[in-house]
Amino acid sequence: MNNVSKYSRHYFEPPVKNRRWTERSYIDKAPMWCSVDLRDGNQALITPMNLDEKIEFFRKLVQIGFKEIEIGFPAASDTEYTFCRTLIEKNMIPDDVAIQVLTQSREHIIKKTFDALEGCKNAIVHLYNSTSVAQREQVFRKSREEITEIAVSGAKLCAEYRKKYKGNFRFEYSPESFTGTEPEFSLEICNAVLDVWKPTPDDKVIINLPVTVQLSMPHIYADQIEYMCENLKYRENVIVSLHPHNDRGCAVADTEMGLLAGAERVEGTLFGNGERTGNVDIVTLALNMYSQGVDPGLEFSDLPSVSEMYSRVTGMDIYDRQPYSGRLVFAAFSGSHQDAIAKGLKWRQEHSREKWNVPYLPIDPTDIGRIYDADVIRINSQSGKGGIGYILETRFGYDLPKKMRETVGYLIKGISDQEHKELQPDEVFRIFKETYVNISEPLDIPEVHFIQENGIEATVDIVFDGRRGTAINSGNGRLDAVSNAVRSFTKLDFSINGYSEHALEQGSSSQAVSYVEIKSGSRSFWGTGIHTDIITSSIKAFVSAMNNMLIAKKNSADLGKEM
Repeated sequence: MNNVSKYSRHYFEPPVKNRRWTERSYIDKAPMWCSVDLRDGNQALITPMNLDEKIEFFRKLVQIGFKEIEIGFPAASDTEYTFCRTLIEKNMIPDDVAIQVLTQSREHIIKKTFDALEGCKNAIVHLYNSTSVAQREQVFRKSREEITEIAVSGAKLCAEYRKKYKGNFRFEYSPESFTGTEPEFSLEICNAVLDVWKPTPDDKVIINLPVTVQLSMPHIYADQIEYMCENLKYRENVIVSLHPHNDRGCAVADTEMGLLAGAERVEGTLFGNGERTGNVDIVTLALNMYSQGVDPGLEFSDLPSVSEMYSRVTGMDIYDRQPYSGRLVFAAFSGSHQDAIAKGLKWRQEHSREKWNVPYLPIDPTDIGRIYDADVIRINSQSGKGGIGYILETRFGYDLPKKMRETVGYLIKGISDQEHKELQPDEVFRIFKETYVNISEPLDIPEVHFIQENGIEATVDIVFDGRRGTAINSGNGRLDAVSNAVRSFTKLDFSINGYSEHALEQGSSSQAVSYVEIKSGSRSFWGTGIHTDIITSSIKAFVSAMNNMLIAKKNSADLGKEM
């Protein structure tokens, strides 16, 4: 690419890199979660949420289990201010939930912020100012000392106003653009704020270290977090928080490594909504933990309902391949994937295993409200016999013989390929029934009578090729006797090559399903019969197979004429 020379690495590594965080292999407990959907998420929308939409979203966040929810910037607009007051005055905030509000380090903004919070039972006042080299030089044109003074004066004002207002208020400070700031300066300014607030065990302070813009690979961010965790003053009374954005597509990795490096809290959004490439996706983070056997402390067992609310209220779509929440993330179109999933699910059922370990499925989709036959096995031209067989068995109760699954699979794939579309389960079943089940033309057997003589003797009423007649023949079983009678009547050359049966429960009556394979020359043909009587079911399956053979022979003959 052209112009690559204009770019360089402009992040800062900490002066000391112990990298003890690399010794940890996994996250063993959930962090404190703070949703910033109503702030970062809302300000990133083309059309920001109105009051009713914000209230609905807030209630959903509470239902999910968030104990800290950033609701906005009350001093920024009347809408933000009204939302804050509505939550407080209408007693919509549960006793165990804290709302968080953002404020700049300016007295009139801080005052209005506390005005908005008057009487709140639990609130976090989130003070921030930008500290990066780029912001200091290009935007504020201030020295490090002047930037520090902005933060310190804001901290002092927050402490003063807390004494003047009724409510329970905690503090949070963010050196915004932390990743573009020299780590030594980030430490210096955070410690200066902490010296003002003097956190205690009963009045802890949150130091939030945002990836305002991703500038480095995730391990560098983890180094920066570890450095801060090991050098912050009052560390036992400080909660180190992460707030990653996703400019390099690494927000989840940044967060997970940051937690390994000592952070205890995460700010993010549902599905990663936020300015530019968005904030870190808390759904992905939480379910990553869940997939490793760690309770995330958030409830996503009905993720489709969360997704529906989110899309409706925000007007944002969830990408089809978004981890866990996307419409297609559990979908397997590939035949080999479908076969492995179907076999894995069946193996799990047969062995009654507690631990989840199914090929291609990192978690059980039903744990988050997804459905196997609707979400996992999807049928198109890339599908295989395993997936198609799985749908027919689990959705409709037809457990096809292995060889028949292959034949049906090729049929369904061919139709999907010709029509250039995915086939829904009901379409798959319709094609299967129309092609294989109780097919009665051009040959039919309206009636059969059996007697026990020289094995089994069958008197078979046959309709074939425009004529109706009766044939009598015997065999070593009922189906063999019927087959021999049909062969003598039609003069067709075929043999029964396979037979199986099972019960099919439909409604309150038990029905029998039979599968018959006949062979003519080098080709095999399948049929399926369904009836309350197992003998009738097997005859109908035989007749269906015969008709598929006759239809194939006619089509071949017609094709020969055309050529």
